[in-house]
Amino acid sequence: MSTDAYAACTAYARAHYENFPVGLLVGARLRPHVHAVYCFARVSDDLADEGYADPRQPRPPGALSQAARLAQLNAFRDEFRAWTDGAADADTPYAWVFRPLLLTMKKFDLPRQLFYDLLSAFEQDIVKRRYASFAEVLDYCVRSANPVGRLVLLLHGYRDEERFAWSDRICTALQLANFWQDVAVDLVKDRIYLPQDEQAQFTVSEAQLFANQATPAYRELLKFQVDRTQKIFNDGKPLAASLRGLFSLEISLTWHGGATILQKIRRQNYDTLTRRPKLTKLDALPLLMRALTNR
Repeated sequence: MSTDAYAACTAYARAHYENFPVGLLVGARLRPHVHAVYCFARVSDDLADEGYADPRQPRPPGALSQAARLAQLNAFRDEFRAWTDGAADADTPYAWVFRPLLLTMKKFDLPRQLFYDLLSAFEQDIVKRRYASFAEVLDYCVRSANPVGRLVLLLHGYRDEERFAWSDRICTALQLANFWQDVAVDLVKDRIYLPQDEQAQFTVSEAQLFANQATPAYRELLKFQVDRTQKIFNDGKPLAASLRGLFSLEISLTWHGGATILQKIRRQNYDTLTRRPKLTKLDALPLLMRALTNR
């Protein structure tokens, strides 16, 4: 493996903040491959998701239109297709992403469809701003989150359906936890992942959301989402114990990190409209201790 081919991806991965550090406990042999997969996901997600204008404010000059976002994501998809079909120029705009990724895909026999699933979810983020039901939200998670967990398992040599199923539950729960953590952040993008039928059930209106009113009804709605998400996390918890070595610890850390976000939402009485719960450096040691003792 040429380490030079992976250098840009590694630098990019290390420069970007996540709730859950990328490749934190991955051995040196696998780390460049994890970074290559991460770069594909992060770069394409940013093309679809960065720089939105708050719908409550006047549209700033230069804000990207929906058509422009779709165009740049489609260009990324076309370039990916050209690289995987062996028809790409060496100097394409995202060669620094696709050159190492192609090496990784070939080495580990990674299915193209998992990458196309991610692109499908990111495209949906551009064109779909509301979700009628929890089933629609779950369908999004299947494509936005679950492929990443499956790809990481494949990189570590695990290809069985039982572990894939546990991973899917953890990844879905992580995505959901991020939604409930980021309700106010997503409102700035005119995007609401809270299911509309459940908003109606708890009598929470969009006007209240956009006014950042953490009413008792909103807190009950968030409690319902958090409790359901915790159950999904619990369904995936056996995964860590089924894995070997440091990978087991990393998955346990990821599980406990997601569960901690839910706990922080509970501690602030389910108000994620006026304050965003997040992991801090002070959480690192308690998370590590939980991961070591409970995996």
